[in-house]
Amino acid sequence: MNHRNTKQKQLLQQEITSFNSFFTAEEFFSKIHRKDSSVGIATIYRYLKNLTNEQKIHSFNCNRRTIYSNNSKNHCHFHCEECHTVTHITIKNIDSLHQNIKGKMCHFQIDINGICEECEK
Repeated sequence: MNHRNTKQKQLLQQEITSFNSFFTAEEFFSKIHRKDSSVGIATIYRYLKNLTNEQKIHSFNCNRRTIYSNNSKNHCHFHCEECHTVTHITIKNIDSLHQNIKGKMCHFQIDINGICEECEK
């Protein structure tokens, strides 16, 4: 990433830390555009790509869209094969994953398919 400290870059750095949960590039662009309309969507995508490559933020796929996070190390879904609902789930214990991976784990995404409790009744 270019290490010049421009006003736009300072604004991007300041605003990205304000997200406490998952966000899209479009949400980030909307937030930035309200403060500086000269920042284009291409700048946002480039900035997010660089931060992801530098492992300063995490990216995940959710409903066929890329979402980003400052602090979440995982993003997991349960897909019901009957009613097609998708539920976000939290996996707290990942010891079995650590045992099977050689090296350092940064973040992960898991999609689980099954039948939800309502459809099972």
